[in-house]
Amino acid sequence: MPIIISIASGKGGVGKSVIAANLALLLAKQGKRVTLADLDVGGSDIHILFGHMNPPLTLTDFLSRRVERLEDILQAIPFHPGLTLIPGTGDTLATANMPYAKKKRLIRHLKDLPADIVVVDIGAGTSYHALDFFLMADCHVTVATPDPTSVLDLYRFIKLAAIRRVLSSFLARDAMSDALSDRDFCSVEEVLEVAGHTDEAGRAIAETTLRTFHPALILNRLSGRSHVNVSALKKLLAEYIGGQLTLLGEIPEDPSMERAVRSFLPLAEYEPASPAAAALRAIAGRLANHVGEMAET
Repeated sequence: MPIIISIASGKGGVGKSVIAANLALLLAKQGKRVTLADLDVGGSDIHILFGHMNPPLTLTDFLSRRVERLEDILQAIPFHPGLTLIPGTGDTLATANMPYAKKKRLIRHLKDLPADIVVVDIGAGTSYHALDFFLMADCHVTVATPDPTSVLDLYRFIKLAAIRRVLSSFLARDAMSDALSDRDFCSVEEVLEVAGHTDEAGRAIAETTLRTFHPALILNRLSGRSHVNVSALKKLLAEYIGGQLTLLGEIPEDPSMERAVRSFLPLAEYEPASPAAAALRAIAGRLANHVGEMAET
């Protein structure tokens, strides 16, 4: 069973897909069998970063059961045999409003792919699709820029992911599920309070679930004029959400990133000596170490 790495963001336009594509390639360059899956439902474009303009098969073919196995739509990447791609869906109502049963089938097949690592690029925002695809992973990675709106959206995304994670932990508990299913929670503390009032062990279960939630953060497009107070963000998340945030790495503002995108290649392949490519290699190295530790447990 592969280890799944989900990459998400609270705000679009922060470079999430570009980072996902480069990390997948760099992990493959370390000798791993890697599949990059585009789960930006209804807005996929990661195949373009590899020069695949019109993939013959996409996730839509799997969701509509024109193919039965997810691995049947895997696309080879010509410049690296260890990396394969699952192109995402088209912009259709059928895929943008994916039923829960189809989502469960997709997640089940992702976990059965013939790979060591599956890197999942998730659509920006806080839809149920985005949150559920983010939380299904073994390793949760978020991307933000120093822009204040990006940092605020990051906080909101992690908060809602934490709430969703706690709610999911009670799905098998009928009384708790009934109490929580129809509520619109604004904070994790609200969930903890309702859980504690409904079930004697509810709050303890919820708190244990939160303690195992360790999202990681990649900061993109940093420059001398931009700064993020990561310590304050960590403290805020720990105090109000209960989760522990890890800074996975920082990527500097680098014009070579845009040149690579315009050339339909990942930066790690197009300009590997660039400052941003060096930062991405360091992040990929940390991810590879983390994946190795998870595989041993």
